[in-house]
This record gives sequence, structure tokens and C-alpha cells, in this order.
Amino acid sequence: RRNRSHTRITQIKMSATCTFSQIATTRATARRTAASPAKKSAVSVRPTPRSRVIVSADAAEEPGSSAKGMGKALPMAMDIGAIMNLLPHRYPFLLVDRVVEIQQGSYAIGVKNVTINDNFFPGHFPQRPIMPGVLMVEAMAQVGGLIMLEPGEEGQGGTQKEFFFAGIDGVKFRRPVVPGDTLVMKVVLTKLNKRFGIAKMKGQCFVGDELACEAELTLALGA
Repeated sequence: RRNRSHTRITQIKMSATCTFSQIATTRATARRTAASPAKKSAVSVRPTPRSRVIVSADAAEEPGSSAKGMGKALPMAMDIGAIMNLLPHRYPFLLVDRVVEIQQGSYAIGVKNVTINDNFFPGHFPQRPIMPGVLMVEAMAQVGGLIMLEPGEEGQGGTQKEFFFAGIDGVKFRRPVVPGDTLVMKVVLTKLNKRFGIAKMKGQCFVGDELACEAELTLALGA
């Protein structure tokens, strides 16, 4: 009887061990099955070189992109050399030292550093040097000309076309500009007649946050 009891206990233990083993095997299989689709999915969406290019192109064309709808893009900044490649103006009448932002056919932001060495200060005025208002308007027009002119191929300069005032409206001078000021000209193209080469623009000059001058400009490209 004692041997029979011992045999029965051994059988129960073996049965329990088998059951536990089956449960462990079943759980492991379930884990592998559950993990397999996720792993496959992760592999399937891994970007290839081609998909990276497509994604990059799509991102560049998303609404709100800074270049979208802004026309043909020039470099986002232009030094004096690049400016002189486009503008025909020269000393003492080149009134744009650099361009901090530009989109050809849309808008531009230029800078003129006003110094006591500017050639108009000895006569305007000897005792109180003030930049002539008409030169602020001219500086805005030169920035506007950069918007109109087409850039040349790299290393070949620009078109160097002449452009002229065809009209000035709503001019207002808000504050004097004196030596030591940095004049920032912001010009936006509002209308363009490509057939006749006529452009209308809105220009503003700032010193810091203060508006110094504003005007509506009409420019015409030379033949």
C-alpha cells in the first residue's frame, strides 16, 4: 500500500510538471506570435533612401513653407558684391549695404548703415546732419529693384538692368535719420505687370522699432 501511494504521488508530480511545461510553452508561443506582427510592421515602415527623398520633398512643399508661393528664391542674404552684380548704382548713390532677406518677385529687406562720412551730410545740414528724406525713398527703390531684377547664373553676375521711378504716392516721414543709425528698408511687391515691366511696391524704413519713412512706389524697368 505504501508503494502504491508513493507511485501515485510520483504520477501526480509528473503530471503537474507536464502541465506547467505545457503552460510555459503555450505562453512563449503566444508571446512570439504577438511580437511577430509588430516586428514585421516596424521593418516594413523603415525608410529607404528613396522614401527619405520623397518625404523630404513632401515636407518642402507643405503649406506654410517659407519658400512656398514666394517666387524664385535668391540667396536669403546678399553682401555688397552680390548687390553690385544686380544694381547698376555706384558710389555715391548706392544706398544699400547688404540684404538680410530676399525672395525675388516678392519682397526684400535691406540695410543702410548711416555714417557721418556719407557725402550728403556736409551740406544737409552742417550743424545738424540729417539724412535727406528723398534718399530714404531712393534706398527703398533700390531694394525694390533687387526684387524685380533676375539673378544671373552663379559666377556670371546679374542682369544689371536699369529701372526708374514711375510714381511715388503716400510718402510720409516719421522721424529724422542721423549718423550712427542703421536704416532697415522693407519692401513688398504688391502688383507686377510683366508685359510693360511696371511694378508697384509698398516700402517702409525703420530705425530699430521706429518707423522713419513709408511710401508706395511705382518702378519701371528700362528697355
